[in-house]
Amino acid sequence: MSDPSPALTPAVLDVWCELQCPDCRTALDDLRALRERYGDRLELRLRHFPLEKHKHAFAAAQAAEEAAEQGKLWPYVEAVLGRVAELDRGGESLLVSVAGELGLDAEEFDTALIDGRHILIVDADQAEGKAIGVTGTPTYVVGGERLDGGKSQEGLRERVEQIVDRLLAEQG
Repeated sequence: MSDPSPALTPAVLDVWCELQCPDCRTALDDLRALRERYGDRLELRLRHFPLEKHKHAFAAAQAAEEAAEQGKLWPYVEAVLGRVAELDRGGESLLVSVAGELGLDAEEFDTALIDGRHILIVDADQAEGKAIGVTGTPTYVVGGERLDGGKSQEGLRERVEQIVDRLLAEQG
């Protein structure tokens, strides 16, 4: 017998982010609140948009991909964003030590940063971001709408919630 209620597809929120960006650190509170409100009805997808003005952002994006591979993307992202000022000084060694603190394979992080195995993912995200008009971080894309949090995050979470509520309601 088949299940009469089809599984709902979660709404998707692409979060264009940079791990050396103080505004992205500030946005974490909104992301936590969204995760709490919607649970698995909202899929948060980290999209990389390293900015040239931050010299460790590209390496941090690669490290985040390694964290995803090891099953701890968001805890890693939150830990690195929580230490933005330290990343400025510590660079790649901080990225590796944060991995170790989270119980991830720090040696594998080190190797991943050396061999560049995640560069193509980061490059593809950045290219897609530029193509859709992302200019700064954080930028959110949900329901086909782009919301720029790099200029101001005022009212942004509420706007995301309106769009997500509409998308979920449309599913019936």
